Amino acid sequence: MNTDGGWPVERLVHREVSGGVATITMDSPRNRNALSVRLLGDLEDRLNWALAEESVRVIVLTGTGPVFCAGADLKEQRIEPGSAHEAPVTASFPEIMNLIWESPKPVVCRLNGTARAGGLGLVAACDFAIAPDTASFAFTEVRLGVVPAMISVTVLRRLDPRAAAEYLLTGETFDAARAQEIGLLTRAVPEEDLDATVAHYTGMLLRGGPEALALTKQLVRTVPALPVEEGLRRMAELSARRFTSAEGQEGIAAFMEKRPASWIPGS
Repeated sequence: MNTDGGWPVERLVHREVSGGVATITMDSPRNRNALSVRLLGDLEDRLNWALAEESVRVIVLTGTGPVFCAGADLKEQRIEPGSAHEAPVTASFPEIMNLIWESPKPVVCRLNGTARAGGLGLVAACDFAIAPDTASFAFTEVRLGVVPAMISVTVLRRLDPRAAAEYLLTGETFDAARAQEIGLLTRAVPEEDLDATVAHYTGMLLRGGPEALALTKQLVRTVPALPVEEGLRRMAELSARRFTSAEGQEGIAAFMEKRPASWIPGS
């Protein structure tokens, strides 16, 4: 626990690690896991721990209760009438989305339920997003007179452009099937299949070489923007380096010898 003036302060984000998978759980169901200053601080701390911990190969981000994340904590953002003070700025939120986006370790979002507004920025930042088919989604910012500014950086890299205009401008609620169709989700599955589906993806990710996974994350995002000739040249160089790398040679040896590679937990 944290302490505040000698009194214990309950963590709003928990962590656990098993078999190379770190699960980071937002646990503030009383306000639907809203992005309060306290929750953001705990979340940033837990993500930094998972990124630094050598035993962690894959990160799973999830929440408790029926809502994954309701977005900004509006109570903290409200300016009281007559007050000369500005609403608190959630300064760590951009850093948190960047930590997830740039993480060399794959991040799987296990949505425990509905997500709104800023919560969708977290969803879009993750490499994989699995949700129950009963979940709903909405970019509600414009209906509050504010703008989905920070989350647009990750969201617009995922969504079909027409769908992005439709839902960011209207604030309309849409279901999990539609979220998968437009690129926000990797999979929408029956609730009883949620954990098995997440385990399926984490299990496959654990079979990949840590360096190879980190580099592949980068090329998925950067290669489409390269001119074809430059892309082919740079990728040929990367391919040659990886085949001769220690990790590449270990993977080839493991395949030839019909054994698990050394980086697979429990091998």
